[in-house]
Amino acid sequence: MEPVYTPVIGVARTLFAAEGLRFRLSGTEHFPTTGGGVVVMNHLSYLDFAYAGLAARPAGRVIRFMCKDTIFDHPVAGPLMRGMKHIPVDRESGSASFRAALTALKAGELIGVFPEATISRSFELKEFKSGAIRMAQAARVPLIPVVLWGSQRVWTKGHPKRLGRTNTPISIDVGEPMVVERRADTEAAMAELRSRMTTMLHAAQDAYPTVPWGDRAFIPARLGGTAPTLEEATALDLEDIRARREKRLREGKSVAGDLEETPEP
Repeated sequence: MEPVYTPVIGVARTLFAAEGLRFRLSGTEHFPTTGGGVVVMNHLSYLDFAYAGLAARPAGRVIRFMCKDTIFDHPVAGPLMRGMKHIPVDRESGSASFRAALTALKAGELIGVFPEATISRSFELKEFKSGAIRMAQAARVPLIPVVLWGSQRVWTKGHPKRLGRTNTPISIDVGEPMVVERRADTEAAMAELRSRMTTMLHAAQDAYPTVPWGDRAFIPARLGGTAPTLEEATALDLEDIRARREKRLREGKSVAGDLEETPEP
């Protein structure tokens, strides 16, 4: 039992039950009961880290997520994040968080990473960053792909949060672990991982209950929804990065770390 993580999970599950969230989990047997692993997830909503963690519970495991360091400065969230041993990511010094993740992986922890870095507004998989692959190679642990679907209907970027009793179905599918040899080509491994997760995502979308007409904004354009296309979403992300860079420049702060997004919780 974890003194902080276990009670937080209990509170979260109570809240999920109050919202009427209906989780469908599959493939949870792919989580190892011992040993390290990099848990790689798609990113649809602000609460994906909380939902994805449920998939590790049947194996008796918890996931230590890589999160923006600013969250650790919050007077309430900060102590909880530290108590759950999540890993802060400093945009100005990514190497420190990488080393911390390696140490945790070698100690047998599961480390959660969003390789898309930020929420996908198109609800399709964005391009992946290479950090998850490199961590798995360096620590000699498997990659465990996890795909969520439906979480975007609760709280996502550009839409009001819907935290009442919505009875929203959310699927969480765990794929077979992927082992990347230490000398394997990182780009090729990243392409293989993204291909596997794309197949998983499409299967989850096909199996998902029919979405009400009023929720078509949460459905990819490819499936007839009104969400931005991947290209349109990428353009919106670039606008956000430019705006953030300009703001930091006006404040006299460094913008080096904004050239590449880092994982969100």
